[in-house]
Amino acid sequence: MRCGLIIARMVIDMNEARLMTIEQIEQFLSASTLIEFSAAGDNGERYGHISRVLTRFDYPGRNKRERGILLRYLQHTSGYSRAQVTRLVTRWQRNRLAAVPLVKRYRAPAAPFVRKYTALDVELLVEMDQAHEDVCGPAIAHLLQRAYRDYDDPRYERLATLSVSHLYNLRKSAGYQAQRRNFTKTRPVCHAIGVRKAPGPEGRAGFVRIDTVHQGDQDGVKGVYHITCVDAVSQWQVEACVQGLSEAFCCPC
Repeated sequence: MRCGLIIARMVIDMNEARLMTIEQIEQFLSASTLIEFSAAGDNGERYGHISRVLTRFDYPGRNKRERGILLRYLQHTSGYSRAQVTRLVTRWQRNRLAAVPLVKRYRAPAAPFVRKYTALDVELLVEMDQAHEDVCGPAIAHLLQRAYRDYDDPRYERLATLSVSHLYNLRKSAGYQAQRRNFTKTRPVCHAIGVRKAPGPEGRAGFVRIDTVHQGDQDGVKGVYHITCVDAVSQWQVEACVQGLSEAFCCPC
């Protein structure tokens, strides 16, 4: 199925110029309703495809119905949503006299933002956290301010203005985690979770032995369970019969 999608996209790229009228585009859409087109190439190639179609079919001079057909065609062949195609067509109409009407507007800035806190500041924060055993953020922020204002340490000039919220951001940074990351092994349990042994009543009543016996099944029908409760000292005994050994059957109604 994937190969079929790729072949269909190549046929459109090669034979798109054969679609000369709105009726031919409408017939193409009706014949390719079951075909899902994948995005081939980058945004620049798809922007060029949209510009060529809008220019060739004189989109501004078409009526409402014909514009809707062109929008459906561009949505079908470009891989964009209807809302994205509408936004791109609006941009093309504003800039259609330009040499390249559609260009990608989102790109990396030419001059990225300058980092306020450097790697040295992160190292100082690591030292402060280690010295005070990772106390809360407000306490560390106050200690950073004292290091600069009260003890005149110029290394803490930038950290003296560090907010508590951004302090936690620095703690989550890769540079901080690389210096403070440590692993501890799972500690074994030092005491037994449960002990099964005979009770030691030491002459006191109230230590009860409980025994359960399944009566057995007959002709595929599940049998009942007999529960025997015997006091270890007084030998006082209680017998019970339940349908199953679960809370639903053993709890009093």
